[in-house]
Amino acid sequence: MSSPNPITYASAGVDVEAGDRAVELMKDAVRATHGEQVLGGVGGFAGLFDVSRLLTYTRPLLATSTDGVGTKVAIAQAMDIHDTIGFDLVGMVVDDIVVVGAEPLFMTDYIACGKVVPERIADIVRGIAAGCSVAGTALVGGETAEHPGLLGEHEYDVAGAATGVVEADRVLGPERVRAGDVVIGMASSGLHSNGYSLVRRVISAAGWTLDRQVDDLGRTLGEELLEPTRVYAADCLALARNDAAQVHGFSHVTGGGLAANLARVLPRGLEATVDRSTWGLPPIFGIVSQLGAVPLPDLERTLNLGVGMVAIVGPEGADAALAQLNAAGVPSWVMGSVQAASGGSTDGPDYVQGAKGVDGGSVRLLGAYAS
Repeated sequence: MSSPNPITYASAGVDVEAGDRAVELMKDAVRATHGEQVLGGVGGFAGLFDVSRLLTYTRPLLATSTDGVGTKVAIAQAMDIHDTIGFDLVGMVVDDIVVVGAEPLFMTDYIACGKVVPERIADIVRGIAAGCSVAGTALVGGETAEHPGLLGEHEYDVAGAATGVVEADRVLGPERVRAGDVVIGMASSGLHSNGYSLVRRVISAAGWTLDRQVDDLGRTLGEELLEPTRVYAADCLALARNDAAQVHGFSHVTGGGLAANLARVLPRGLEATVDRSTWGLPPIFGIVSQLGAVPLPDLERTLNLGVGMVAIVGPEGADAALAQLNAAGVPSWVMGSVQAASGGSTDGPDYVQGAKGVDGGSVRLLGAYAS
């Protein structure tokens, strides 16, 4: 039997006109990321990017990465603040590409939501565009999909993908790392975009609300949890181009924590020792640890604990690397070194060998964090 009333796409929960309004609100921010390499403007079926400059490369290698921001979106939704989550998305995507020394050329985004609220979608995309501007990459396209019945009216998720390029003989990674190299830590801006399922569970169990003023943080809990991810791309690329810094590799500290991600960029047979006493935990990590009585091994496997990116440099390049990073506003310090595997104990949480399917080198964490 047919429906007594006509069923339209709008009555099924999809508002095409709202999607069009969202595009109108965001397009200026997207265009601001476009250089002369971007063709076609906003709204086409596909983004076009002129790669003719790659003809000057001897052997250009394309690098690609895709990611989301996890359950950090739940904090943005709860606070009804949506113009920062885009930085998290850009950081999670482009800073993976930079690890191999690739320059991120362009990015696309995907937003799935229960209901298109044009202003909210535009805020999200404005944040993505702002992050792309910091990273020096073009936002060439995206998609917003309305999924009524699958997502709640105020729910959404975001994902993105980026493509970059690196000259074959400039690729960074395990093949370049040598015994004697220095491990440099770059400060994170906070939690970044990993471990929010743990963090949200801890604050819920403690009965803390997002509007709670926390003296140790100097702001509300919600403001701290929404602190945008630091985007390292431009600073890392500038460092890699400085031959005096002798950059051999980078490690982006995301899911899995510092040790596991550092182990991924070390060759088998080499071991990095990391001295925890070279930095102190930013307050938010201590708060999560104490509120939830979270064991240190679990904390270290889940959160970045104040280190968002790591550079591995030759011993003669450490001073130049530190000077350049700190001058660029990226607080950095020597946190350890690389040497032949020691043959010491491989038991316990302070030792990691290989990670995420990579049969690479090992990392040994030493000491206690500075007060």
